Amino acid sequence: MEHFIVSARKHRPTQFNEVVGQRTITDTLENAIANNHLAQALLFTGPRGVGKTTCARILAKRINETDSEQTDEDFAFNIFELDAASNNSVDDIRELIDQVRVPPQVGKYKVYIIDEVHMLSTAAFNAFLKTLEEPPKHAIFILATTEKHKIIPTILSRCQIFDFKRITVVDIKNHLKLIADKEGIEADDDALHIIAQKADGALRDALSAFDRVVGFSGKHLTREAVAENLNVLDYSYYFEMTYLLLKNDIPNVFLAYNEILNKGYDGHQFIRGLASHFRDLLVGQNSSTIALLEVGDTVKEMYLKQSKMASTPFLKKAISLANACDLAYKNSQNQRLLVELCLLELASLNSTEEKKTEVERVILPPKAVERTTDTPKFAGTQPQKTQIPSQNIDINNNPPSSHENNLKVPVTTEMETSEDKEYSEEIRVEDSKAKEELPTTQVGTEEREELKNNTPEIVVAGTIEEPRKIEEKPRLRKVSRLSLNSVQQKQELKKELESYKPEHIERPTNAFTQEEFEKVWREYCEVVSRKRKHNLLSHLSMSIPTVNGSIAHVEYPNNIIKIEVERDRSNFLEFIRERLQNYDFDLEITVNDTITKKYVYTDREIYDKMTEINPKLHNFRQELDLDF
Repeated sequence: MEHFIVSARKHRPTQFNEVVGQRTITDTLENAIANNHLAQALLFTGPRGVGKTTCARILAKRINETDSEQTDEDFAFNIFELDAASNNSVDDIRELIDQVRVPPQVGKYKVYIIDEVHMLSTAAFNAFLKTLEEPPKHAIFILATTEKHKIIPTILSRCQIFDFKRITVVDIKNHLKLIADKEGIEADDDALHIIAQKADGALRDALSAFDRVVGFSGKHLTREAVAENLNVLDYSYYFEMTYLLLKNDIPNVFLAYNEILNKGYDGHQFIRGLASHFRDLLVGQNSSTIALLEVGDTVKEMYLKQSKMASTPFLKKAISLANACDLAYKNSQNQRLLVELCLLELASLNSTEEKKTEVERVILPPKAVERTTDTPKFAGTQPQKTQIPSQNIDINNNPPSSHENNLKVPVTTEMETSEDKEYSEEIRVEDSKAKEELPTTQVGTEEREELKNNTPEIVVAGTIEEPRKIEEKPRLRKVSRLSLNSVQQKQELKKELESYKPEHIERPTNAFTQEEFEKVWREYCEVVSRKRKHNLLSHLSMSIPTVNGSIAHVEYPNNIIKIEVERDRSNFLEFIRERLQNYDFDLEITVNDTITKKYVYTDREIYDKMTEINPKLHNFRQELDLDF
């Protein structure tokens, strides 16, 4: 059996031009070597698997090369690698310092690569300071770490720092494509893209995942196999779920989520992915932001197609709801119910929007989500509406005459959807104007009898009365802002509202006594107590107002109490007026600073009052030598 070498070691770069995604740093090091401008203490910092140790080894090899030497010479005698995680004591650093004094046998420089340098103890850092600041001319130190903030500032100030960045998804995918071609492996573009996304910017993680998937699938990598092996929720699930949400198909939304859970995926992973999916759809709506979609060309077309079906307000609210569910997931006691409630709210968003677009199912790649329950495709057609024309009907079944027009009411029987209701609301006018514009149509006796039977009746003392006409304030009509006549229409609406005067209703103004008022006052205090408004209750209990006619007057010691009581003024007046049947009643609140001492006493004042009542208390305090 041939020994297997993992791809992270087998395909490790040996030249700066082979390093992936760190072009700025490699160019800087190349120019520093060419111009003899290389510092003797370098610090490579950045996330895991982005090429810090690889660049350190390439640099150690390059600075010892000359034109006459072979480029494949590894200069192993001149390169010393130290793992600071296991060699972090002062003795280890002292031993390193002793080795630094000896010049190299071959080559020009001795290079010391200290990996995970943040693991060194504080004493080891302090022992290393002097040598790092003034090393021998033949020594170069390369420190590598993933946590720069754990290194003491005195070390950072002595090093030239290079910040390695995360590698982009595109760069990782292209590098995996090159390796797959070298190894003779057929890989789908979407499969490599999923591996690159799973790596989260670390090329070493991507290579490890690549080896794992190759071991599972062999020489042909498919999107389905990669998603299954890496436990990644395939994007086809998100496209299908979004399609169901836009359709407001709540039963199949729950079935789809149940299928995802049955496949072993985590609900937290699903809701985070759904939020990212909504974000990608929002990005895909604008041609200037399409470049932010880090997906393959096939998937990008799917995003562009579905982004046209979802409105921008829907996506904004959907992202907010999914993000809130993501934040609350870990603290939830019933996590499945939390996600299902979030999906229920998401499915309800599209049903409440003013404008609805036609929703089509995005054509998914082969082996996409399949469900046993058939989902009818929404064709975007409006259902038929059955309507009986509006006619003036005499409820009492009397012969029509000119002086009885006011007894005729319009009757409309229709079945309409929410879309029809929204449309009808836009063209609706106030009732009075609508009645003037309705034509007066005479109907036959049979038609009148049939419509009479279907008309709601109000029976009083065995007779049929016409429905009461309730005078309502005219409703505002929707006026287009793009029309040239919009200004004139708005002015007409404003005049209609100003001319509207509601019918005056006389309310009782019964007289009442102080005793009756105090009884109602105590009842209101009990209501406040039941509502647990303890602060307001204490203020109301300070003093009972004095009644003078229909006006009650009360004094409080400061303005703060007055403000607190006035905040509840509307509730209080409504309660008192209804109980006393006097709608002219009002409450006047004033502030009197002179009565402050009546309610607030200092410790000394309390003691003086108590000694006036019982003088022996003074002697008792002196005997025990007590103080305030």
